[in-house]
Amino acid sequence: MRYSETLQLFDQACEFPADHTTIVHQLGDIELVAQNGDSVEMSEVLARTSEATYQSAEGLYNSLVGNLDDDFIGRKYYDDRAGSTSGTDEVRTETDRL
Repeated sequence: MRYSETLQLFDQACEFPADHTTIVHQLGDIELVAQNGDSVEMSEVLARTSEATYQSAEGLYNSLVGNLDDDFIGRKYYDDRAGSTSGTDEVRTETDRL
């Protein structure tokens, strides 16, 4: 399952507020698949959080996304809306405007 699909899953499968242990017991064996094909169990990702209780599906989703490995975010520093390249900041000087 892609992590982007988990918000809908949380909304449908869980009752909130929910404690961490219940969520891990209920959904922990679900495999999350990264863009590169690697996968990780949801329980492993949620083990990285310090949350004891989730108040909503959105709160659980935010905790999950915040603890995913870099493999899940796609190419680092990629922005299809900007013209700069690979994570470098472009600095303009006075001579650039001439």
